[in-house]
Formats: sequence, C-alpha cells, structure tokens
Amino acid sequence: MTQQPYKLPLPNSQPESDYYWEKAKAHELWLRKCNECGDAYFYPRDICPNCYSNNVTWIQASGKATLYAYSIVERGPTPPFRDVVPYIAAVVELEEGPRMPTNLVDVPFDEEHIKVGMALQVTFHDVTDEVTLPKFRPVG
Repeated sequence: MTQQPYKLPLPNSQPESDYYWEKAKAHELWLRKCNECGDAYFYPRDICPNCYSNNVTWIQASGKATLYAYSIVERGPTPPFRDVVPYIAAVVELEEGPRMPTNLVDVPFDEEHIKVGMALQVTFHDVTDEVTLPKFRPVG
C-alpha cells in the first residue's frame, strides 16, 4: 500500500526549535527547561516565558501526559484539514509541567472513550522523510 503524500502544514526550520524536531524524528520528546526558575516549558525557545532568563537547557521528557482539553473536529477549518476529518485536537499536560497542543490518536471518536484527565503516552508519526510529529494515545 502506497502512503499518500502529507498535505497538512509542516513546521518551519528555526534555530530555536531545530533540536526539538531532530529529536522528534528520533522518536524522542524534548523540552526546554530554565536553569534559573526551574520551569520546563513548551514550545521550544531560547528565553524562559516565566522569568525571561536565557539560561535554559534541553531535557528529555518522559512522554507521559494527561488530557487537559480536547475537541473532536468534524469540519476542517481549511481545505487540507477537510480531507482528514474527523480528528481530535487536544492540549495535554506533560508530566514535566508544560501544556502542549497535539492530536489524540488510537482512540474512538466519542466522549465515552475520551476523558479530561485521562493518562496518555506520546507516540510519533513519521509524516515525511524529514518531519515526525509527536501525538498522544491513551495508556493501556
């Protein structure tokens, strides 16, 4: 079976986040952490959004998360998204503290199976030869 070309928007290469995308391609989830205030944060950038320090480092995340919010999308907002409905847009709270926008996968599209607070684990989708997207699936 031939895989269809990926038609949704892809991340742009940026020095602040290139390491994040390299690690995602290796099926690893990495975050930035501030050495001044101790906060881990997402999205990757060189300045802490809490205390504005640039004394930050990379840490490998556990990949464990809980569902913070979600929406079952049945009408895509633009033409490329209309071809992939339904999908589940979500915000997860990572074990390390930050919240991250993502998609839920490997779960039925109904509220009986999707619960705010449910345990999730990262999974990686290789959408092109260059880009891998972290998504989340239920634990178990």
